[in-house]
Amino acid sequence: MFGLLPNIGPWELIAVLVIVLIIFGPGKLPDVGKSLGKTIREFRKASTEVTEQVEAAVKEPEKSEAK
Repeated sequence: MFGLLPNIGPWELIAVLVIVLIIFGPGKLPDVGKSLGKTIREFRKASTEVTEQVEAAVKEPEKSEAK
């Protein structure tokens, strides 16, 4: 169902959301979602940068070998 969480079904996801709602309450839930979104965005950005650096490092020796 979800790419990141292949072993979690819809009932487990609902249970987690209910627990989060109980812990943080409805007033804090938007702030928690916003913080989670920022964290995921920063993680994706960092992983993309690392991937680009690794690809550039791999391509650089290939170019010098071709000459």
